[in-house]
Amino acid sequence: MTEMRTLKVALLGCGNVGAQVARILIDDAGMLASRAGARLELAGIAVRDVDAPRDVDLPRELFTTDADALVRDADLVIELMGGIEPARTLILAAMRNGACVITGNKALVAKDGPTLHEEADKAGVQLSYEAAVAGAIPILRPIRDSLSGDRITRVLGIVNGTTNFILDQMDTTGAQFADALAEAQRLGYAEADPTADVEGHDAASKAAILASLSFHTRFALEDVYCEGISSVTAADIAAAKDAGFVIKLLAIAEKLGAEGTKTGTKTDAGVSVRVHPTLLPREHPLAAVHGAFNAVFIEAENAGELMFYGQGAGGKPTASAVMGDLVSAARSLVLDGPGRAETTTGQVPAAPISAAVTSYYIGLDVADQPGVLARIAQLFAEHGVSIETMRQTIHRDSGSQTESAELRIVTHRASEAALAATVQAVKGLDVINTVTSVLRVEGV
Repeated sequence: MTEMRTLKVALLGCGNVGAQVARILIDDAGMLASRAGARLELAGIAVRDVDAPRDVDLPRELFTTDADALVRDADLVIELMGGIEPARTLILAAMRNGACVITGNKALVAKDGPTLHEEADKAGVQLSYEAAVAGAIPILRPIRDSLSGDRITRVLGIVNGTTNFILDQMDTTGAQFADALAEAQRLGYAEADPTADVEGHDAASKAAILASLSFHTRFALEDVYCEGISSVTAADIAAAKDAGFVIKLLAIAEKLGAEGTKTGTKTDAGVSVRVHPTLLPREHPLAAVHGAFNAVFIEAENAGELMFYGQGAGGKPTASAVMGDLVSAARSLVLDGPGRAETTTGQVPAAPISAAVTSYYIGLDVADQPGVLARIAQLFAEHGVSIETMRQTIHRDSGSQTESAELRIVTHRASEAALAATVQAVKGLDVINTVTSVLRVEGV
């Protein structure tokens, strides 16, 4: 009987996810060996401080501060340090030494994915990063493998648990943004500095990765239009609820033009990659994603509509995604197969936000007088934007005897450029007191 091969695994970083990965490698060694076809030996864990407290009790002799030496002697390298450097340098060194690399570093993959894939191809090793998007949800492998024989036309994703928790709290309890954020921090969903989450930067990195895999074209972080949720108010949430919508921070990657949307709107062919607060009808599958959960909704030409749902963060869920990549990479080494190459056969341009095709929800405070609705409708028509619904609520100020009306308008789909120009023109009407809200709408 042939003796089972042993593969050395180097772990870079031992935070919440790294500690769980180390635990699984030790506790489930037998199961992992049977599935990988080789023993996966945890050779060491590179950290900044070997004496730092950790949630998981791990053998102290595994820890080292010499990441370079650990990488040089590894067959498989798991990078969970985060940040750009020294993670990038260590990953490149590992691949040049012939090691397969598994990473959860969304910022690095979004920023420098092309270079990393090029080095992996040169070395003939596997580069995997399922844990970089949506935690435990297996989404990157299905896009790359299961849907490789199909054409994806659109991806909508709730890919940041912190912002989904905040918006869900605002929707279900009526909380203000600041209060919902404080609760997210108390529960550990949000960092002390929540900027990367609430301003959409974390979701933008994931959007770039999803777009690159879905459309077989390398999209960088700078190709992603990004708006966060810090300007979403309790009044916005309440108005959306009253109109039958829920607000979510969505990462969207969508084909435009002749190969994409079926709205009839003329745009230049390309892919719109964007992150912003979005109104969804409450019957849409993504509207039912609560708390810190993530979900990704995919539309493909032949498969139709698919949704992937699960925990988007946390040590154990994210470690599950890491381990899936690790077993896959180990099997490729055992079978002496080539690394899984990135497919970038398509070269679809990144479309500017002005070319995106969407609908708008517009809240207006207007003078309550004859002809106002007609003037607004005429202005929309002049800009080529069709109104789908318009609701009016009269407000009476008993003290001044003045009356105003609140209008809530949902448009049909049109180009972002036409919609933005319409809103700008509306602001110039003398019957408009205030434009109270402008949010994009999907799923209508």
